[in-house]
Amino acid sequence: MTMLLFGIFALTTAFTYWLRHINLAHMKLHGTEIPPGFDGVVSEETLARTMAYTLESSRLGLWESLFDNLLLVVFLFAGLLPFYDQIVVGITPSPILQGVLFFVILSWSQTLLEIPFDLYATFVVEARHGFNTTTPRLWLVDLFKSQAVGTIITSLVLGAIFALMGWSAGHWWLWVWGFLAIFSLFMMFVSPYVIEPLFNRFEPVTEEGLEDEIRVMMEKAGLKVGRVMQMDASRRSTHSNAYFTGIGRVKRIVLFDTLIRQMTHAEIVAVLAHEIGHWKLGHIWKRLLVVELLALVGSWLAFSILGWQGLPGLLGYSGLSLPARLVILGFIASLAMFPVTPLSAWLSRRDEYAADRFAAGLTGDPASLATALVKLSAENLSNLHPHPFYARFYYSHPPAAERVGLLLSMAGEGGGE
Repeated sequence: MTMLLFGIFALTTAFTYWLRHINLAHMKLHGTEIPPGFDGVVSEETLARTMAYTLESSRLGLWESLFDNLLLVVFLFAGLLPFYDQIVVGITPSPILQGVLFFVILSWSQTLLEIPFDLYATFVVEARHGFNTTTPRLWLVDLFKSQAVGTIITSLVLGAIFALMGWSAGHWWLWVWGFLAIFSLFMMFVSPYVIEPLFNRFEPVTEEGLEDEIRVMMEKAGLKVGRVMQMDASRRSTHSNAYFTGIGRVKRIVLFDTLIRQMTHAEIVAVLAHEIGHWKLGHIWKRLLVVELLALVGSWLAFSILGWQGLPGLLGYSGLSLPARLVILGFIASLAMFPVTPLSAWLSRRDEYAADRFAAGLTGDPASLATALVKLSAENLSNLHPHPFYARFYYSHPPAAERVGLLLSMAGEGGGE
């Protein structure tokens, strides 16, 4: 069984690398073609920069993936897992502390091992292509902040999970699922006011007239948002974006300051109308509901499989602790869920198309959303020619050229639905 699992892992990994290959080959073949609707914003020079950036980023991503997969193979198949398990179990007799230490130490180890890749990505790849604005000091501060926050949250969550597993041995799967569901909602409430300000500065939109235009559009959509904020994203990168954060009465709109500088008011309003579409069409709560239902099923399956004494034997081991068995279960689950990746991506793309149509109808200006997407693609040097199969398998958003084409066709027909 060990060789079977290793074979499935090897085939899955090889398939992902083949997908990378055909995607880059497709870009090299078509990367100099300017898609319809991108004329005037995307030039041949921009396409050349896009190809160079995509190739260099992909090359670094490939080396990082190879490194991570090698570590995974050594950890799971070369005997490092039981060795590490014995060390952690020997630190404390408490099952709760064992579980917390097991995963926290693994998390820190992974972070430390991936620092060279992160440094190279930030200060070489991103800097070479004009994106990086962060300083070594800020990068270091972010690293310690993220690890500190992550360690605290992870320790609290894991401590509660292992405590529930010990307290209700026969029904812990239900208690753990309920705890994680409540905790996820809690984090959606507190993150905009507690976590996010630790890394970025948020302030009311300073662009004259922009907030008023946004609020008019929000009122038209019948959606109340507490605040419209801008974030100092330019401290770290010139990449641009916008997003909704929070839930219920604490939800708010956040605009990257880079986005405000790059786009017209009409384009920014159109981008936000797309995000509003996700709320108004129920995509947010539907996704939450699906995730929680899948999590409930997953919790029950984990409960059933973890109680099976033969689980460590699938990798040729025996006598492993509960955290070590969870690692094996997570590995097997990742292999089992891999074929579902394209289905998840298709469902997400379907929602993105629907949100585009909603935005076109809400603003009556699909052309502005189209030009906004063109600018986002150009400014972020996004690959405009992904391989169709790669896009269908992985892309959570439709390729930019397809979205722009559909929006421009709506504009030609006199507006959105």
